[in-house]
Amino acid sequence: MSDNTIQNYRMDLEKLVNSLSAYDQLPSPITISEDDLRRCLYELAKYINPRSQARVISGWRGFFDYLIVEDYREDNPMELIEAPKIGRKLPETLSLKEIDQLIAAIDLTHPQGERNRSIIETLYGCGLRVSELINLKISDLFFDEGFIKVTGKGDKQRFVPIGPYTQKYILIYKDEIRNHQNIQKNQEDILFLNRRGHQLTRAMIFTMIRELGKKAGLSKKLSPHMFRHSFATHLLENGADLRSIQQMLGHESITTTEIYVHTNTEHLRKVMENFHPRKQIN
Repeated sequence: MSDNTIQNYRMDLEKLVNSLSAYDQLPSPITISEDDLRRCLYELAKYINPRSQARVISGWRGFFDYLIVEDYREDNPMELIEAPKIGRKLPETLSLKEIDQLIAAIDLTHPQGERNRSIIETLYGCGLRVSELINLKISDLFFDEGFIKVTGKGDKQRFVPIGPYTQKYILIYKDEIRNHQNIQKNQEDILFLNRRGHQLTRAMIFTMIRELGKKAGLSKKLSPHMFRHSFATHLLENGADLRSIQQMLGHESITTTEIYVHTNTEHLRKVMENFHPRKQIN
């Protein structure tokens, strides 16, 4: 699994240990009971939302399944504990105008200005996850063919189309800014670097985008993933088929991609008005 997934499971177990810390004698993973776990969840529910509770329950259940497989326990104390019912959350998107506002807020006189513009253009132009962006390599750029090679979840690779517009800003950054940096050892092939010549982190991308959002006067709580959502939504609105969007996003199941059908009700209303045979009253 990815480093992020492993870290999330570790955090789930840390929440369990922290919840149990009030006990006079800490139960072991082998002796802990369903009642103990229900009490822990009751305390957690006071400060985490239902979606986070469901994630924690899934993580704990997986941990006790592992203990059964390894013959430490014969039962899973989480078996009868149900996760809270949660609806499927619709992804938040940015309009093209908002994306242009963000880009306009970039200070191109700053040494990292051209890099930040090319980062946003790549996130939006190719629909990448933030982990895919920071791991993008120069050797993954196949501009003559119009593609980039992306390494996604589970180290699965896919080719994503990249348009001339996005290519232009990557080349400006790569040839005019990056070429003049003092690049650190083993970082020579990483495309996006910080000012010290090291690979960027996820946190750096989040911080950069949120600071730009404030500067641009956007009230939305921005994240890199919003550009991925916007990429898919705008493609769908302009007539792209779900199967193609699924391939570009690297979704294993088209069910995951189908959520974008529900993101823009105004677009759906216009489709109905334009194409339904009873769109007008005679």
